[in-house]
Amino acid sequence: MAPPQGDNLSAVLHAKDDLRMEQKPIPSPGPKQLLVKIHTVGICGSDVHYWTHGAIGPFVVKAPMVVGHETSGIVAEVGSDVQGFSVGDRIALEPGSPCRGCEHCKIGQYNLCPEMRFFATPPIDGTLTRYAVHDADFCFKLPDHVTFEEGALLEPLSVAVHTVKRSGLRIGQKALILGSGPIGILTLLTAKAAGASEVLVTDIDDGRLALAKKLGADHVVNVRGKSVDSAKQEIISLLRQRPHVSMECTGVATSIETAINATVSGGCIVLVGLGADRVELPMVEAATREIDIRGIFRYANCYPTALELVASKRVDLTPLTRAHYTLEETEEAFKRAQKADVIKVFINCEKKA
Repeated sequence: MAPPQGDNLSAVLHAKDDLRMEQKPIPSPGPKQLLVKIHTVGICGSDVHYWTHGAIGPFVVKAPMVVGHETSGIVAEVGSDVQGFSVGDRIALEPGSPCRGCEHCKIGQYNLCPEMRFFATPPIDGTLTRYAVHDADFCFKLPDHVTFEEGALLEPLSVAVHTVKRSGLRIGQKALILGSGPIGILTLLTAKAAGASEVLVTDIDDGRLALAKKLGADHVVNVRGKSVDSAKQEIISLLRQRPHVSMECTGVATSIETAINATVSGGCIVLVGLGADRVELPMVEAATREIDIRGIFRYANCYPTALELVASKRVDLTPLTRAHYTLEETEEAFKRAQKADVIKVFINCEKKA
């Protein structure tokens, strides 16, 4: 089957502050791939960071790159060796494609694969485009009642699922979530779905904290201007004990320190947010109280869980505040994503009639 011809408008980042709308060839799927007509893409903080800084750590934009990786769409063509998918299927795309042969891949930690090809991580093109190809085994059919926006939200929700799994949270335990941005909010929803008895959320923005409260946070604390010790004492007072697990979603040094100081002895802290390369932390406090400090990098084997949580309504994404733009309005959408008034900015990639 010949690939579709015509419009493949794409949002292409050339360098810092240089985002252009360009036409690109419509790709053809390989034997084990799908050609996807992209429907909805959510803007991630990493997309905005590449636009404003041209790099994230060692990942540097050295050549033009299509941005975007939180994606849902419709199957437009099926590779010759693909089974289980048909043209017209509504799908979510897990944005990574690992080698499948290294030690990490073979033990299920494919997120750590050194050969990982991940949408919109230089030099790999992303999905803010009309059409893209992707490996079929990293595509997931959406039930009829799951929307395209919910399909796109499976990507950040998978980060939250991986975070909660890494924390070891057990039913009935109390959790501290530091930061109520998009990942913090989704981690809140996931922790509650996983059986946390109480969840306390911190932030420096009252609007974000109000949304966290609306979405199920049992307690919220605005830590703006407060010392680490003051924040710790307020957290312990509201929970009536130290939290069993803490999930740090800001990357701010003082927030990480608060997590270490507040978490129960023998508990666990998961570092989700990425901040400075090096920070000063109270490591003796962590060591002498046997606080486990664990990192996360993306996720592995979490999309099916995220999809089940959404499809079953165990996690309800409908209250999340949103803003909507067309593909042609990508730069305006990126500017809006820098503001704190919405949790998620979505871009509809369908061609206007």
